[in-house]
Amino acid sequence: MADLYPLENEIIHQKFRPHKLSFIGSYILSTYIIIWSLFVFWLINSPYWDSVSSALPFDSLSIIALWWVGLLAGGIIASLLLVKWRIFFIYLGILLVGTLIMHYQRWNFEYTFFIPAYAAVISLCGLLFIDIYRRSHKYYITNFRLVLQGGLFKLRERTLRYDKITDIEGSQGIFGFLFRFGDIIPVTQSGFGLGADATFAGIGAGITPHKKSRLDFFMGGNKEIQTPRTRSYYKLQGAYPYRNIKSLLENIIQENTISPYQKEQVELQKEMVELLKKQ
Repeated sequence: MADLYPLENEIIHQKFRPHKLSFIGSYILSTYIIIWSLFVFWLINSPYWDSVSSALPFDSLSIIALWWVGLLAGGIIASLLLVKWRIFFIYLGILLVGTLIMHYQRWNFEYTFFIPAYAAVISLCGLLFIDIYRRSHKYYITNFRLVLQGGLFKLRERTLRYDKITDIEGSQGIFGFLFRFGDIIPVTQSGFGLGADATFAGIGAGITPHKKSRLDFFMGGNKEIQTPRTRSYYKLQGAYPYRNIKSLLENIIQENTISPYQKEQVELQKEMVELLKKQ
């Protein structure tokens, strides 16, 4: 990630990265893969497995089917709550790759050990990737502007002049309150930093006129009312210490905001200049 190139007479008041726990949701999603896989491993080695496997439709593939159902269910729930369907497709890709490896390498008789080992590698790689992604973010609060950077494969940079910021939205979760970090979204006059999403999913079963069973699944999304929402590299995610940074930002914005009276004076001066030019 490139460092900030300061302007003439520019002073950096604050420079920071997101707090380590600000990506706790992504860490949990990555950890869930190994947690569910270990649960499946424990279940098949427990005395309850005989009764569970007898209730599943596939005798020889009961373990793989259970592994699929648990991860896909978790992916759907997370996608609905976070309005990010890429979570579901990432889980689906992990399941497909793991299943294809077992099929082509003929490891079906060893899947009870392969599934948790494979899940552990995927989870560790996911945790490492998320932390590297978190470290790619840099935020700068200077006397002239607010600069936000982030991204691994493609650099994203947002520069905001303080006089263009009309509002700032701050939020803290449970971990934010405990560890003194939070998210700050600057909203501009153009509405950048606002957005809203709605998402849905459904599944149904029935019998066609030809007396064949059918299972349908559908999902989608919609845009609704505007609320403060944007990506991590377009907002101050995991700002720490939250109260100090938010107070600093509000004071700088206030200093750079023109009051209605000042605005009228500026407009009047412009009109006078135009009249003098005409004369």
